[in-house]
Amino acid sequence: MRTWRRRGAALAVSLLLTASRGAAIMAAAEEAAESSGAAMMRCRDRAASAVQSRYDGVRDVSAKFEQTTRPASLGSLASKPLVSRGRVVIAKPGRMRWTYEEPEPSLVVSDGETLWLFDPKFGEVQKIPAGEGFLTGAAAQFLLGAGDMRRDFNVTAMSCRASEAELELVPRQPASYEKLFLLVDPSSGEVHGTRIVDLLGNVVGVEFHDLRFNQNPGGSEFRFQAPVGVKVIEVSP
Repeated sequence: MRTWRRRGAALAVSLLLTASRGAAIMAAAEEAAESSGAAMMRCRDRAASAVQSRYDGVRDVSAKFEQTTRPASLGSLASKPLVSRGRVVIAKPGRMRWTYEEPEPSLVVSDGETLWLFDPKFGEVQKIPAGEGFLTGAAAQFLLGAGDMRRDFNVTAMSCRASEAELELVPRQPASYEKLFLLVDPSSGEVHGTRIVDLLGNVVGVEFHDLRFNQNPGGSEFRFQAPVGVKVIEVSP
């Protein structure tokens, strides 16, 4: 009987030790998760502040770009995204010129008041009022200090490395898109890429290369005159 009691007591002690170890492991895991969460929040704050500071002082930016568009209707993994490349020039306030070179030439130009979408292949250009709510170039206007990140967005760090962090920005007010992602250097605040998810689930990603700042582009960069014979389609906002 005593043997069984000793065995029972030993088993009870063993179970208690196991439970204790399990609790310790769970506590350690929770502490690690909390530490990881705290680290991500620190990364978010550091990266967001760096981006805001970096681009508040930018008057204009030019770069090569590669744009990847994944329409929500594709759905199939076998479907290939649409990839285009070209050059972009953006300047305060609200001016931009996206020159698409591949796979088909096209042009997006805005002087801050009117947006032109020119498709030479079809011989037509769309003329659109460029209001504040219009999504331009994967939210590229944000890169020119047009907004306050922490005021205008709920910001979350999705990943964080010494050389690159990914921030998710969800607009606090109704917008023409669901969320915006920024790939940034958390030290310098330089944005290497953007990714937009619109309200229909379409995803447009843009990677920037050979970034140049404050080059003072001429005003003619942001003006557009429809060529003779091109059909102009006026689009209401």
